[in-house]
Amino acid sequence: MAAQARESYFDNVKFLTIVLVACGHAWEPLTYGSRAVTALYLTVYAFHMPAFALVSGYFSRTFDMAPHRLKRLVTGVVVPYVVFEVAYTLFYRWAQDDPGYPISLLDPWYLMWFLAALFVWRLTTPLWLQLRHPVLVSLAVATGVSMWPGAGGDLALQRVLQFLPFFVAGLVLRPEHVARVRTWRVRWVALGVGAVALVAAYWVAPWFDAGWFYHRGAVQGRGVPGWVGLIATPALFVLALALTACFLAWVPGRRLWFTALGTGTVYAYLLHGFVIKSSRFWDWYDHPWLHGPLGEVAVTLAATALVTALCTEPVRRVFRCVVEPRMDWAFRGSGRARALPEQAGAPRERVTSRGG
Repeated sequence: MAAQARESYFDNVKFLTIVLVACGHAWEPLTYGSRAVTALYLTVYAFHMPAFALVSGYFSRTFDMAPHRLKRLVTGVVVPYVVFEVAYTLFYRWAQDDPGYPISLLDPWYLMWFLAALFVWRLTTPLWLQLRHPVLVSLAVATGVSMWPGAGGDLALQRVLQFLPFFVAGLVLRPEHVARVRTWRVRWVALGVGAVALVAAYWVAPWFDAGWFYHRGAVQGRGVPGWVGLIATPALFVLALALTACFLAWVPGRRLWFTALGTGTVYAYLLHGFVIKSSRFWDWYDHPWLHGPLGEVAVTLAATALVTALCTEPVRRVFRCVVEPRMDWAFRGSGRARALPEQAGAPRERVTSRGG
């Protein structure tokens, strides 16, 4: 049905976001010798995971604890989390020759924190949708957690709650909001904002701690007093939203060669970490030429090619059994659930723009 067809714009958003995620991971070893790469790295890290969380929130607006949606939460989030958390741990044991490294489902390793976050965020979606000012409340929660070292590390709770406002912002986002940022007037403003962000990132690159964008713990871990969280957390939230709006403004709305790949970004997210970690474990960046301009371009192209390949249908066919398992045998009324397609978590609305 046309009403259920995927809207090209958001598939483009998802694909380009996962490209930024992979490039950010690939650039990290290059930041130690290049101020320009560090500036790009800081700019991307200021908004790429917030954008990921915001889009996830947008497609979670209809989550209401209905049986078929709970099933989708289990098969699309919980099962991949368990499978890949174990797989990454076993990979680490093998690569580092450390057979005693523990498997802990409560301590997400590397990329897996985002699936833990998605589980918590989606379960609390009905609550956020009932509040009058959900974004402000979630930002207050994030700010409080950023000043509380004892918030706990189970399921990466510090990180989950500090990224929560972006997910909640996605819950309240509407197609007309997106359409507003995709006008040509806003696009020209976005170019200016992006340029200022890059210049600022280049200026602070020698001394700024990128850990501020990771939100892994309380601000005290950055060597500042706790009260700084009252300023830093809202400021980083506003910065990330502004850069996300700039990014959304320039994402094309028409169907392109990579549009269909946007439906498979979860595969690229879960799988590209094995390649990224391999590059660290086996010192792929030890070749000096990689740290020059041509090498930096090559790394960027390689990261882009990697996630492009991982989003393709052949890869999805191989890994669908663990990334999107059906598991009808585990649920009652699974036949009825199959009649209720829910790949994105929300109806597909058309987003229009004068800019095309």
